[in-house]
Amino acid sequence: MSASTDPTAGRGHGQFISRISSRLRSEAGAQVRALTRSNSGLTLDYDNPPGDLGLFGPDAVCWRVHADFPAMLAGGVSALLMQTLHPLALAGVWDHSTFRADMQGRLGRTAQFIAGTTYGSRADAMALIERVRRIHSHIRGSGLDGRPYAADDPVLLTWVHVAEVSSFMAGYLRYVGPLSDAEQDRYYDEVAQIAELLGATDVPRSSAAIAAYLDAMRPQLEASTRTREVARLVMKMPVANPMLLPAVRVMAYAGIALLPDWARRMLDLDGPSIRRPVSLAGMRVLAPTLRWALGPGLAARARRRVARGT
Repeated sequence: MSASTDPTAGRGHGQFISRISSRLRSEAGAQVRALTRSNSGLTLDYDNPPGDLGLFGPDAVCWRVHADFPAMLAGGVSALLMQTLHPLALAGVWDHSTFRADMQGRLGRTAQFIAGTTYGSRADAMALIERVRRIHSHIRGSGLDGRPYAADDPVLLTWVHVAEVSSFMAGYLRYVGPLSDAEQDRYYDEVAQIAELLGATDVPRSSAAIAAYLDAMRPQLEASTRTREVARLVMKMPVANPMLLPAVRVMAYAGIALLPDWARRMLDLDGPSIRRPVSLAGMRVLAPTLRWALGPGLAARARRRVARGT
């Protein structure tokens, strides 16, 4: 029997292609995950205990919004840039964080906190929150204008939270798909729980309340030399694997695109740039590739954990 008529030849070829595809997917996924690997020293168990809903459960809107890695990474860039516009929030990070020397580490610790409080067991989520509260309790100082700041100041915590979750929502709506007004309001209502557990107060819980809050905060925001230095570092963030550099640059511009117009103007990021439209076009190619490389992710593991309890 010739190879062309051997029915096992086609199966063997298909299995070979499948193995190669699986290996490429695994290696690509590992490289991408390295961008957000936490160096906090904490290990979370997303598979146990069976039936544990965590803080939200699989029907929560935040489980959908936080599941898309490309949109969340772009949202993280936007959130960081937004947060630095508050001079006291920036002072705390500038004085007490190693982000300038270890941008990837900061990104990884933030990613672990968001993933753990969204998809982790209730015990793991509360442990993450308590750890952040302990760290915040020791962070004190003065801004460039002499005003005192404290990382556990409820007002600053609310600002950091709103800058973050509004950026995540913007990333989902732009790079994943639409959500109804009711679903957006549910998202903000859900994640407000995390901010309040960290010590934030008067946390806005709807799209309208978020918009009103950001508008009311604008007179308190400013772009200093420190702010622009953070923006420069974000755009030049080093990566261990040079092959990932184009993808990181695309994500940076995708994050800038999520900023409100007034924030881009304050950060001097609203000028014409050929890189931005090229990068946004690249996002249409990059995002599906990242989703393929990463597979179902933590949301799928958490769903299996919950299902095992039933």
